[in-house]
Amino acid sequence: MDDVSTAPQREIVLEPARGWLRLDWREMWEYRDLLVLLVRRDFLARYQQTALGPLWHLLQPVLTMAIFVVIFGRVAGIPTDGIPAPLFYLCGLLGWNYFAQNLSAGSGTFVNNAQLFSKVWFPRLVVPVATVVSNLAALALQLVPFFAFFAYYLIFVPDAGVTLSWRALLTPLPLLHIAALSLGISLWMAAATARYRDLIHLNQYLVQLWMFATPIIYPLSRVPAKWAWLIWANPVSVPVESLRWCLLGRGTFDPPMVALSAGVTVALLVTGVVAFENAARSAVDTV
Repeated sequence: MDDVSTAPQREIVLEPARGWLRLDWREMWEYRDLLVLLVRRDFLARYQQTALGPLWHLLQPVLTMAIFVVIFGRVAGIPTDGIPAPLFYLCGLLGWNYFAQNLSAGSGTFVNNAQLFSKVWFPRLVVPVATVVSNLAALALQLVPFFAFFAYYLIFVPDAGVTLSWRALLTPLPLLHIAALSLGISLWMAAATARYRDLIHLNQYLVQLWMFATPIIYPLSRVPAKWAWLIWANPVSVPVESLRWCLLGRGTFDPPMVALSAGVTVALLVTGVVAFENAARSAVDTV
């Protein structure tokens, strides 16, 4: 009993935030254990009461790739810049699926966690960050079929032109770009859906349309010059194309566009944090 009575007590004082960026980074670091717990919760919750569990992340990109090969490759005849069609589509789906999963889960942060937010206080930003981190596990699983097809073409189909390049070492950079971009956009969406619940349905529809504006089923080099600016205006195009450039050694890599996309990503992330923190002050009362 003496140990309990003499144990140091910790007191958390909530005060009005000052400044336009209402975020205490030191406080975020202090709640890193909670971040780990939320990452585990998100990852395990996906596979409860499922027969295949994590194998869904292996099957989903393979099935989608097979549909793309038949419809866009064989029927529509859309070229893949000399890259074997399965590798072309799988590589594009790697970046896109990670981006879409982050948006779909992060945009409903306040709505899906309203009960948790109303019972206990912690930095609300921990939840969308945990979503982005937990989806990295799904991305790692989706790399398995990609590398399986890559090894097949590299070993058994030498005429396919698949080679191992030093560019593969740069793969974490476009993945980090996608993570930051998806986090920034999902923070904006979460702030909006906290006030207008029907935007959740619009966000799902937006993600579906967004895929066709991203060079996943077609190479960026095949886009007519007069429409190329529309594809470059899509902030997801640069990291998806850069990921293809890193893993397959082919693709359009334009340093000015990469720098512009990185600048847009930083702006969306910073302003997204501001919008999210402002919405967090009253979100529990509105959702």
